Formats: sequence, C-alpha cells, structure tokens
Amino acid sequence: SIAVFGPETPKDNTPNETVLRPTTMYGITKVTGELLGNYYFYKYGLDVRGVRFPGIISSETLPGGGTTDYAVEIYYEAIKHKRYTCFVREDTVLPMMYMPDAIKALITLAEADISRLKHHCDFNVGAMSFSAGELAESIRKHIPEFVCEYKPDYRQKIADSWPRSIDDSAAREEWGWKPDYDLEAMTEDMLNKLSKKLK
Repeated sequence: SIAVFGPETPKDNTPNETVLRPTTMYGITKVTGELLGNYYFYKYGLDVRGVRFPGIISSETLPGGGTTDYAVEIYYEAIKHKRYTCFVREDTVLPMMYMPDAIKALITLAEADISRLKHHCDFNVGAMSFSAGELAESIRKHIPEFVCEYKPDYRQKIADSWPRSIDDSAAREEWGWKPDYDLEAMTEDMLNKLSKKLK
C-alpha cells in the first residue's frame, strides 16, 4: 500500500526504494509486512510477493471510510443525489487504480518467473493520478448537473503525507506491469456499473 510512505518521502514519481516512515498504524503494519516478507525470502527461500497499491476504486466494494475512499463515494453520490461533499481539498492529488487493474497486477505478479524478480514484497504499482477536482470533472462529463463541495477533514493530513504519483518502473521491467484503465475509462465503467446496481 502507498500507506508505507510518509511525509519525508518524495511526493512526485515516488521511487520504489525510498524513505518509509508512515504516520498511521495502517502504514506501519504495511512496512512491517514488507520487511517480514523479505526476511522470509532471503532467510528461508519462501516465495513471498507483494505490491504497494495506490487507492483502489471498485464498483463492487462499498467505501469503508479510508483516506482514498472519497474516490469511490463520489460515484455513488453522483448517481444517487447529484452532489457530494468531499473530505479532501479539490487540489489533492493521489495515485489511484481501478479494481480490474488491481486484480490484473496480482495475477501477473503471481505468474511472473521468480528469476526475473529483483524485488519481492515491495513493488510500486501505478495506474493514474488525479485530483479530487479532476475526478469530479470526469463525472460531470456524464452527469452535467453534478455538484461537488470540498470540506477537508482529518483525512486531509493523511493524504498530504502520501505520494501524488509513483514510479512503478520496477514492476514494469521485472514482470511486465501495464494498467488498462485511465481516469476517463474508469469513470465511464464505474458509472455504467453503479447505475445498474443502484436502480
């Protein structure tokens, strides 16, 4: 998870190898998992593999209150009420990924030849980065009357400690990672699926 990163981490094109000083318990446990996985690989030869997901957006899973969940809630509220109050600033940029790409990443990494892997438990994987305002605008292309307000809460501080974009070149080079969805394709698919689901 990108929760492994913290305030000292470079915010743009965050490299795979960088400072890992998260400020949340969630992030601390993610770093611990990476370190344990690498320990078991090098000590016992256990084939442990893992990725650092950005915010995951899904039409199948309800948002649970996490920092990136505004990017799921906004679709539900746009369809149901044509308005949303976002808990991060309009200019807050975070890396995100659509669930079909997340599943693709896990399967592709699991099937990769271990001899090609220089990393094991800590692959950055990216797909897109956008601001809350850009997300609202992508929805407005389909629902012109949609209105989004911005009232940042405690999650803004967490979002500010995370990367705006990540460098996933290790995943691309070592196991051929390549996402299928960008913001526009994801928005179209999310709105289509949720419109049917919420009828």
